[in-house]
Amino acid sequence: MSNRSAKKLPIVRLPPKSNAEILLARTAQLSIALLGVIGGIFALKAGEYILAPIGTGVVVGLMLGPLASWLEGRRISRALSAAIVVTLFAVAACILAVAMAAPLSIWIGRLPQVWNELRVQLTELRGPLEAIGSMRGQIREITGTAGLKVSIEDGSPIESVATLAPAVIGQILLFFASLYFFVATRYDIRTALLKLCFDRRLRWRVAHIFRDVEDMVSTYLLSITAINVGFGLVVGAALFAIGVPSALLWGGLAGLLNFVPYIGPAVTAVILFAVGLAEFDTLGGSLLPPAIYLGLNFIEGQFVTPIVIGRTMTLNPFVVLLALVFWIWLWGAIGGFIAIPALLAAYGIIHNILPGADWSGEYLNGRRR
Repeated sequence: MSNRSAKKLPIVRLPPKSNAEILLARTAQLSIALLGVIGGIFALKAGEYILAPIGTGVVVGLMLGPLASWLEGRRISRALSAAIVVTLFAVAACILAVAMAAPLSIWIGRLPQVWNELRVQLTELRGPLEAIGSMRGQIREITGTAGLKVSIEDGSPIESVATLAPAVIGQILLFFASLYFFVATRYDIRTALLKLCFDRRLRWRVAHIFRDVEDMVSTYLLSITAINVGFGLVVGAALFAIGVPSALLWGGLAGLLNFVPYIGPAVTAVILFAVGLAEFDTLGGSLLPPAIYLGLNFIEGQFVTPIVIGRTMTLNPFVVLLALVFWIWLWGAIGGFIAIPALLAAYGIIHNILPGADWSGEYLNGRRR
């Protein structure tokens, strides 16, 4: 009876929001999201010393995850399999560093000779350069501006090395620690994050994000590593055939820099041009090593990589360039290495959050088929 006699509260109907109010609400949400993104970017920039080696350790851990899983399938504990994987990676890195250190130090000592050779070769262009110099003088007289003055302060190399060495050693130790603990606890990290998802559908999406990111990054890095090893050997053999000394050094350097698309090949071509200046007498002969390298790089990029990786893993070149510029600005050379894996991880996350959108071009379409 009491319920029947209770008076019903009147239903208050709010007036519909106008288009201006909806636009202001959407703009406020977008502004908050944009501020969050900007804050995250500058947090990554400020934490470069700590976050860069940790991020690199995670990326390398994703690459070496299949090897650790294979060892764990042989009834080896996760801690021991992670230790074996990290040890093998450290041994391979040390062998590569030792093999490249001696010839690289010799070529660093020959930098003055390379510079003199460059000056000799550029004498052929003295006429155009003098014309440009006279034009610059006329422009300076017209504008009344003085030339730029650059002052270089001499510093002690020993002091610079002593200051830089502890930071580099600390980052290397942090990288190996991150690599080991990520490989050893990657399943525990996944389980802990899945437990935080109370909704079944959200848990399903997060599980698929982990699967797709690990699959894409490991497949890409393992395939690219195999391609770059073969590419470095071919470049070294080609340079050895034309009489370039320390050909294996330049082949190994070409393979390492090939992990960074676009920028790495450009830097390698400039280095090989400098090597050609030191070894050949003519300007045409100096252009031979970079020309051979660029030809091999074209074959690798247009034929070998699509065959090995598959055209379903092709990424948008413009998006790749933006990712490279962003991560190199953020973390330098380390950022150039993790740019493509980070882009693949972003594609995997977006594809699972917005499954109806084709954010990754042909790659995720190929996976879905």
